[in-house]
Amino acid sequence: MKPKTVRIVGVPLDYGADRRGVDMGPSAIRYAGLHEKIRQAGHTVVDLGNLPVPVPESRTSTQTKMKYLDEIVKVSRVLARTVEKVLEEAGFPVVLGGDHSIAIGTIAGVLRRKPRLGLLWFDAHGDYNTENTSPSGNVHGMPVASAVGIGNRVLATAFHGHFVNPAKVVYVGVRTLDPPEAEALRHSGTTVFSMHEIDRYGMREVMARAIDIVGTDTDGVHLSFDIDALDPLYAPGSGTPYSGGLTDREAHLALELLAEEDVLTSIEMVEVNPILDEHNRTGELAANLIASALGHRII
Repeated sequence: MKPKTVRIVGVPLDYGADRRGVDMGPSAIRYAGLHEKIRQAGHTVVDLGNLPVPVPESRTSTQTKMKYLDEIVKVSRVLARTVEKVLEEAGFPVVLGGDHSIAIGTIAGVLRRKPRLGLLWFDAHGDYNTENTSPSGNVHGMPVASAVGIGNRVLATAFHGHFVNPAKVVYVGVRTLDPPEAEALRHSGTTVFSMHEIDRYGMREVMARAIDIVGTDTDGVHLSFDIDALDPLYAPGSGTPYSGGLTDREAHLALELLAEEDVLTSIEMVEVNPILDEHNRTGELAANLIASALGHRII
């Protein structure tokens, strides 16, 4: 991977989920030595700090189908402008969450500079719900639907009319979907590599197929990585744990293979919850995975 100027942006937002704690995720990942790991991978690091996000206790959500919608949209717009500016200055944005609703702002910002974007989504879940299908009303389950233009109209304002082509969206590691979400995905044109495909074909083959899809006829690839893609055995600090996920080595191999192709334009790491973690194991794993995606090698 060519040397890059990596600009880190923290987004301590936990409006999108029911369980508190992911607002401390950016600190946990930084504390695990993220800066030094990125430098060891051969890149320059500039930390832009955290975006200002008011705590939920200072706000009252009146929505039930889309909790804290107004607050999430405000943060998304600021994040989109921040990411766009990083790319304008030839930087490489690494966004630290926070819950997965921050992907709305990250992707919106990347799309302004990379309109033909490939989206690689590592997650136990589909995040393809809308306000009409979500059983919880939590916006962290809606960012992919928003990114392809089928989500709520208010959320869509962050994208300024530019959306990701569903045919250039690839999921890796999915293992639980809400029934309406699964039905929508079947007709969406996206590619879903669930744990079944990973078990059947192996991570090397899955990533070869995934990279071919997101890396062909695109301006680059955004990697959005929810730490719950890993099995809770390896990443206990997640608010939405679900057994049967990736091993740590499968995850590292996937990102190492991605780094070899040098197609990434941006990365975000989300849903690290230090309150639920064990001695920052999950924060450290998240930092190491980012380093792998940026080309870190043992030798």
